Amino acid sequence: MNSTSLLSRAGLLVAAVVLGGCATTGVNQPAGVPPTEMRPDERGFVAGTGIESQDLVTVTDKMARSVLGIPEIARAQAKPYIVLEPVTNNTRFPINKDIFLTRIRTQLNSKAAGHVSFLDREMMKTLERERALKQSGQVTASADPNVVEFRGADYFLTGKLDGLTTRTSAGTSDYVLYSFRLTNARTSEIVWEDSAEIKKQGLEDAAYR
Repeated sequence: MNSTSLLSRAGLLVAAVVLGGCATTGVNQPAGVPPTEMRPDERGFVAGTGIESQDLVTVTDKMARSVLGIPEIARAQAKPYIVLEPVTNNTRFPINKDIFLTRIRTQLNSKAAGHVSFLDREMMKTLERERALKQSGQVTASADPNVVEFRGADYFLTGKLDGLTTRTSAGTSDYVLYSFRLTNARTSEIVWEDSAEIKKQGLEDAAYR
C-alpha cells in the first residue's frame, strides 16, 4: 500500500472519530437545570447584602399599612388625592428605586379602595394631547373639552433610600434605611413619615441591576 493510500485512510479515520465524538456529545448533552420559582418575600439561595425582593415586599407592606392608619387618610371627610414623586436612592445599589412607590400605590389601591386616590402625572402629556384633539374636533368628546378636569394633589408621597457599607477581609456589611413621607401640597407640612431599616452581612458581594 502506497503512502498516499495510507494518508487517505488516516484522514478518513480522524474524520470519523471527530464526527463520532460530536454526535456523541450532542446526544449525551445534559439537560439544563430549570430555574427555581420562589415567593417574592422569600430569601433565595442567590442573594447578596443589598436590596432584594423580600426587602421590597416587607418595606412596602409596612408603609402601606402605616399610611392607612393616619387621621388624614383614615378619617378624611373627602377622599384625598396623592401624587407620587421620584424616590431618591443614596445607596450603592443601582436599582429601580421607584418600584417601592409603585408597590405602595398598588397595595393601597387594592386594599384601601375608596379611602385614597392617586393622580397619574406620568400620563399628563398624553392627557393634554387627548384634550387638544377633542378641542379641535378631531375626536369626539362626551363632555365639554374646554373644561379643565385635571385634579390637583392633596398630598405628595415620596421616599429615600440611604445606605452604609463596610468592607473588610472578613466580608461585606450593608445597612439600608428606607424612609417615606407624605407632604401636604397646600401647606408643605409632613403629615406622615415612617421608615424601615435592614442590615445584612455576607462573605461575597453581589452585582445588582
